[in-house]
Amino acid sequence: MNTRSGFDRLARVYRWMEYFSFGSYLQKCRVFRLGEMASRRRALIYGDGDGRFLSDLVRCLPEIEVASVDASRQMLHQAAHRLPSGAHVRLIQADALECEVEALGEAPFDLVVTHFFLDCFSEAEIASLLSRVNTATEEHALWVVSEFALPKRNPARLAGKLIIRALYLAFGLLTGLRTRRLPEYGRVMQQTGWILEGRREWLSGLLVSECWRREISR
Repeated sequence: MNTRSGFDRLARVYRWMEYFSFGSYLQKCRVFRLGEMASRRRALIYGDGDGRFLSDLVRCLPEIEVASVDASRQMLHQAAHRLPSGAHVRLIQADALECEVEALGEAPFDLVVTHFFLDCFSEAEIASLLSRVNTATEEHALWVVSEFALPKRNPARLAGKLIIRALYLAFGLLTGLRTRRLPEYGRVMQQTGWILEGRREWLSGLLVSECWRREISR
């Protein structure tokens, strides 16, 4: 199954799938750092899905300019219906690993956002994505990441392994996603000039919100 078409099939029900699985925790994780984005002018968002975060972002920051990239046409359709009138948003249907910087619109960006997105890729694929992101972002840009993680202590760690394994299995069957383990995206980000500035955990460490800042070495 093509991964894009698989997520197309989930677009209308994704919100309810998420709610019945994790309640409101995933959305709390997404919007946790909205206050830290207040001074940002141009945002690049990958894989926002049905657009609930994007909608909250442009309502909180009505002047911000956003390029939102998603491979799923139906997810972008859902996102478009959630946007308030006058939002400065460019919705781009593209594979994040193939989307050229020129297609993103006005760069450089001072904010990057990925919510429950990097876990769909291998470390090599994330490195490829970072090469594009680094071309499109300015020094001191922020990157806000929401992700699943393995809790550090048992029994939460054991439960986390079972939950994450089940999620990968389910999304593999429903969307064709081939990834089967959480990537070490933090290591890749650190290697390419991003510094972790803040981290918040929920559900004993199963969900994390992180804030990274780009520092260009001279």
